[in-house]
Amino acid sequence: MKGVILAGGTGTRLHPLTRITNKHLLPIYDRPMVTYAIEALVGAGVKDVMLVTGGTHAGEFLRLLGNGHDYGLDRLFYAMQDKAGGIAEALGLAERFVARDRVVVMLADNVVEYSIDAAIRNFEQQPRGARILLSRVDEPDHLHHLGVPAIDASGRVTRIVEKPDDPPSQLAVTGIYLYDGDVWDVIPSLEPSGRGELEITDVNNWYVEQSTMEYEILDGFWGDAGESIDAYYAVNDFVRQNGANKSRPD
Repeated sequence: MKGVILAGGTGTRLHPLTRITNKHLLPIYDRPMVTYAIEALVGAGVKDVMLVTGGTHAGEFLRLLGNGHDYGLDRLFYAMQDKAGGIAEALGLAERFVARDRVVVMLADNVVEYSIDAAIRNFEQQPRGARILLSRVDEPDHLHHLGVPAIDASGRVTRIVEKPDDPPSQLAVTGIYLYDGDVWDVIPSLEPSGRGELEITDVNNWYVEQSTMEYEILDGFWGDAGESIDAYYAVNDFVRQNGANKSRPD
């Protein structure tokens, strides 16, 4: 199993903080944001990782992380995204690194309370396909800004709707995705969305259409620290008080 951490984007939702650095280098409590994603993967046994980033501050990741050994990684590779072309395009840059192995993809601004080890172990037992991690969201207005799955009576995902006016469930798709080797055939087939990007929701819906999409619902806290200034500080406050990537209680 390989890991890919996506740490690109322009970070406009966190201006003016991101005028001087990449958002994933901003601090969450007592250390840079990106280190929580690394910790989540290492804690789940994934120690070969590629970090995909871009922009004028890309070199700062190398200065911070180096070869990754200080963070528990066996190997850390880097890839550059020339422009903001979407999450799926950024993932496509890792194709040679992953080499059709199974891959866990994590957006570097996502922070979770508990270890994702169980999700990765379950995916390793899954014959083929993809697995997404979901989180319960109680605020309907918040769901309007997220990807939301529709789930049928048998518990299968039937579609994922991006930023729905009428959310089909109270679950949000987090920025943690697991894929088999078919993902490298899907990404080249995508058409850019209305904002000119290759969307990860289109990748996920391809697996839904193949009936090979599985999911897990996260226990505890999940936060997207890059969603807004308010969300950034909410994640900060939670981690300061409760920590992150902890072993789940029995």
